[in-house]
This record gives sequence, structure tokens and C-alpha cells, in this order.
Amino acid sequence: MKLTQEAQGSAWAALRARLSLAPDDLLRDAQYRRLFCSVLIASLGAQVTILALPLTAALLLKATPTQMGWLTAMEVLPFALLSLPAGVWLDRVRKLPVVVGGELTVALVVSSVAAAWWLGVLAMPWMYGAAFLIGLSSVLGGSASQIVLMQVVSREKLVQAYARNALASSGAEILGPGVAGMLIRAVGAPVALLLDALALFFSAAILRGLGVRETLPQRTDASFARDLREGMGFVRSQRLLVALALAVGVWQLCQHAALVVQVLYATRTLGLSEQGVGLCYAALGLGTVSAGSLGDRISQRHGPGPTMVMGFAVCALGWLLPAVAPAGTAGVVAFALMMVLTGAGGVLVFINFLAMRQAVTPQPLQGRMTATMRWLILLPGVPGALIGGWIGEHVSLAATLGAVGLTAALLAALSWRATVIRSVRELPTPA
Repeated sequence: MKLTQEAQGSAWAALRARLSLAPDDLLRDAQYRRLFCSVLIASLGAQVTILALPLTAALLLKATPTQMGWLTAMEVLPFALLSLPAGVWLDRVRKLPVVVGGELTVALVVSSVAAAWWLGVLAMPWMYGAAFLIGLSSVLGGSASQIVLMQVVSREKLVQAYARNALASSGAEILGPGVAGMLIRAVGAPVALLLDALALFFSAAILRGLGVRETLPQRTDASFARDLREGMGFVRSQRLLVALALAVGVWQLCQHAALVVQVLYATRTLGLSEQGVGLCYAALGLGTVSAGSLGDRISQRHGPGPTMVMGFAVCALGWLLPAVAPAGTAGVVAFALMMVLTGAGGVLVFINFLAMRQAVTPQPLQGRMTATMRWLILLPGVPGALIGGWIGEHVSLAATLGAVGLTAALLAALSWRATVIRSVRELPTPA
């Protein structure tokens, strides 16, 4: 009996040791833990919107592929119009209130879609306006949130922080889509958006208590135009930033072209219900959880540059699968595998891209660099969405995914040949 109790005690001790955090794990830090919880809660709510907005357009409003392309393009358009001036503005204001304000704005916008549907006035122009406002909030709040992370986490732990945040988003992507699909099927896509609004209000409340102390530089000679030129000039002067902007910009073109047709392909080509689409989207979380868990280790072993290129190749394989698979059971399996692979590849791309670009940038230029880089990489998303919709309507939905996969495969090959990316084996120091 004594030996059995000792064995049980040893087993429990071993289990506790496996589950306990490493001494240098970021989750031991109270401020980062608060930020992590906010990311997790907001991500859970966002899973509803990711499914509910396109399903509302596709199923309730009977949108065409071209209209779906415009819906995606309207969400990206604010980046093309406002990213650069937003960067100058962000370097002059405190970032945390901008993040909180962005989340509250999105909560109100998605609530308006539910209200318009209830009043019987919901139409595609309303959806375009909602997508534009969501994109506008992301231009400001999204850029500010990346800078807030640097105020909470030290430079050498940036990759770990982005990997942890990706893990929080990934956990939501596993649980969220299945629940969202059932919720949308039960109460309708517009009403389900209210869940995202509630999650965003809660996330904003958590962020308001984040202990970030930011000292803004006191400048008497501030010039908006000059600051704008400085930010663009800094990015242009860094070969690494230019190469990253080109590579990730092409990846964003592919990503937005694929986003336009994914829900249409699932519902119209494969004949999946809202719940079936939700379960396939849960596979996206499996990929992002895997990459979020292993991404930091892969990056440390192979380097941020090669790991990012690996992400391009994984995404390319994912997009090609549905293009070559026949409709039916094989098509559904290929679609789910596409979600796994593009989820994993996307995480490998972004945790390393974000860490490299921020590591090379001095603190006073973070806002302008972030906005400039977001503008450069998301600008191709507008034509990407429109091209994806055009191919989907005039050729086929599967053809869009095939074209995207081939483009991403070419991107991976060219990025590997680019020494400025391939040679980054550890994070650079600020220029």
C-alpha cells in the first residue's frame, strides 16, 4: 500500500512538473498574463464574426463572388488610405486607449449589423460600411496593440510573446468556430454577432486595467509631414524591412483572394451547412495551435527568416489541396486540411515577421514603422480580394484557390533565394 501511494505521489509530481510553467515563461508575468487573457477573450468573440459576416452575405443576402470580393476589399481599404498618417499620429499619443477604443468601436459595428437585420434594412451596402469601419478600427487599434506588446514584453522575448498570443488565438480558433456554427444555425448569423460584441466589451474592460506607463516625447518642432517622411524613409533604408514588406505583401494578396471564396466554396461547392463550415474552420485552430506551440522552438532552431519562408510553403500546399481534390467527401477533407495548413503557415509567417520588423526598429519610430509596414503589406490585399472574386465568378471557386496556391509556392521559392531573408538566423538589433 505504501509503495502504491508513493507511486501515485510520484505520478502527480511528474504531472505537475509537466504542466508547470518554465521559470522564464511570459505567463508568469502578471501584466503579460492580463494582455494574454484579453487576446483570448477577443479572439473567441472574433470567431463568430469571421463566420457570421460572410455567412450573412452569402446565405441571407445571396452575395455573388464579386460582391464577396468587395466585402473583403472594404475591410482592407482603410489600411491603404490611412495607415501612414495613422502611424505618425500613434507616435504622438498613448497607445493603450487607442486599442481599447478600437475594440469598443468594432463591438458597436457588429451590433449594428444585428440591429439592421432585425429592422429589415440589412443589405450589401450596410455590410460594406460595417467592413470598412472594422478595418478602420484595425488600422488604429491593431497597430497600437503591437506597440503595447513591446511596452509589456522585453525585446528578446518578442517571438515568445507573439507565439503565446498566437496560441491564445489558436485556442479560440479550435473552440470558437464549432460553437459559432451551432449558434449561427440556431439563432441566425446576424444575431450571433452580438456574442462578439459582448466579448469585445469584456476584453476592453480587461485592457483598461493594464499597467502600461508610456512617456511621450516632448517635441516643440513636430511636423506631421516630416514625421511621415521619416517613417517611410526609415523603412526604405532597411533592406530587411523592404524585403519583408515585398514578401508578406504578396502573401497578403494570396490570403485575401482565398478569403473571398472560402465560405462560398464550402457552402456552394461542398454543400456544407453553417455548422459544417464552423467545424471546418475549427481545423484552422488546430493548425495555429500547433504552430503557436512550436513556433518559438522552430524559430530558435532554424532562425526567424527561414521559418517565415517555411510558413509561405505550408500555406501554398494548403491552398492547392482543394483545387485538385474532387467534390464530395474528398473535397471536404481537402478543405479541412487547407484550414489546418494555412492556419499553421500563417502563424509561422507572422510571429517571425512581426518580431523581425520590430526588433530592427528604434523605439521612437515604432508607430511610424508599424503603420508603414502594415500599409505596404495590406495594400495588395485590396486587388487580391477583387481578383479572387473575379476568378471565382468567371472561372470557378476552386480555380481561385489553385491560383493562390501556385502564387504562394512561387513566393516561397523566391523568398528562399533572397539572402536578406534567408540569412536572418537571430533577431536583429535596432538600427
